[in-house]
Amino acid sequence: MIRGLDIISRNMAILQKRQETTSGNIANVNTTGYQAKQLFQSTLAEVGLHNYQGGSGADTRQDIGGLALGNQLSGSAIDQSQGPLKETGNQTDFALQSEGYFVVRTQAGEQLYTRNGDFTVNQQNQLVTQEGYTVLDTNGQAIDAAGAANFQIRAFDQETLTSDGQNYLTSTAAGTLVAEPSLQQGYLEQANISVSDEMVAMIQTSREFEANQKVLSSTNQTLQKAVNELGKI
Repeated sequence: MIRGLDIISRNMAILQKRQETTSGNIANVNTTGYQAKQLFQSTLAEVGLHNYQGGSGADTRQDIGGLALGNQLSGSAIDQSQGPLKETGNQTDFALQSEGYFVVRTQAGEQLYTRNGDFTVNQQNQLVTQEGYTVLDTNGQAIDAAGAANFQIRAFDQETLTSDGQNYLTSTAAGTLVAEPSLQQGYLEQANISVSDEMVAMIQTSREFEANQKVLSSTNQTLQKAVNELGKI
């Protein structure tokens, strides 16, 4: 029974993370270049069970079988599929129509990656993000807004990317330079989120919460009987 409480607690923690992820996706449905986040869960490895009730003397080890003690979060991923394009007519807006990410450099010198091509021009006539981060070209230099926009676009494996907040990513790898990226000037890529799919995921998580709450209530009642009634015998 105590093991049951531990399993329910673990499941509740997983459901909470799933709900947070789904809520984050829905909240960013209007965020330019946002890519949906996904969580993956798996069943814990089975634990072998046995007793010593075998044999004529009921003292021989007897293997009963395996028991999985719940689930676990096995990883997360970023959905790298293409989002729909929206025409803006702004000459400093760029939408990627191929794999990869724009490369930008923060004021602290950190290199970040994003699909958000909502750029502007600073006092040096250079393309920068709305946060003032420098947009880099293929040589790692700032892009002159008056010249050809030779963006540095890098592609990454999903497992190397980590969200850095504000729609930016970091990576443990250098990535691969995309030789001939496809870009559309005067357009922005919208979030690649399906609101209907996210709402279905939210409903499913809510129902699983309810199911676990019922199991918790049943387990609690059983424990109360064990303490209050069996203790009298």
